[in-house]
Amino acid sequence: MEFFGPYTPLILLILIASFVIQGSLTRTYRRWSGVRNPRNLTGEQVARMMLDANGLNHVPVNAVPGSLSDHYDPMRKTVNLSEGVYGVPSVAAMAVAAHEVGHAIQDRVRMPALVARGRLAVPLSLGMNLAPLLVVAGIFLQLTGLLWLGVVLFGAALLFHLITLPVEFDASRRALAYLNQTGLSGSPEATGGARSVLTAAALTYVAGFAMALAQFLNIFSIARNSD
Repeated sequence: MEFFGPYTPLILLILIASFVIQGSLTRTYRRWSGVRNPRNLTGEQVARMMLDANGLNHVPVNAVPGSLSDHYDPMRKTVNLSEGVYGVPSVAAMAVAAHEVGHAIQDRVRMPALVARGRLAVPLSLGMNLAPLLVVAGIFLQLTGLLWLGVVLFGAALLFHLITLPVEFDASRRALAYLNQTGLSGSPEATGGARSVLTAAALTYVAGFAMALAQFLNIFSIARNSD
């Protein structure tokens, strides 16, 4: 069996693009983290206001360690903001906090994609960890069945990335709509900054999907040629 499939060059290109996109996110986030939002509200305050405005008074806003570790926990029903967002009154903090509350609102309205992602997260994460091992073992041991099992698990990983895209895009849409409708963004500059931060973050998910697709096509081609 061949080890490098026809899509290997594409995978390398996407890998390089992913580094570029991650670097862009870091620079964009750093830039707007240094700019105060017009209302001088911290990420925690923005999140609290947006939650209360959407009938989510019972959802707490917690501070968590790390950088860009912000997330909404659908199991515990908590909005978790990183150190650079929770107590910081920056444009970036405002945008990130509103985005995470967007996920809380999705949970309240039971957005199908979010529900599906939540239910599939654990089994698919296990599958994503096992898939490369199965593929490598299948190639070196010349076991076609093992290789095809790896293909299936790579397909599951692709599905997870595909479901993630509308969830993240919708959360950003909700965040920007709230900031604009309430006037929290305050100025065209702050609005543009918030959009830049959320767009840069969204591109990382697009890159993740592109990588998952290229890997799936590559492994599928290797498996098909091994039969």
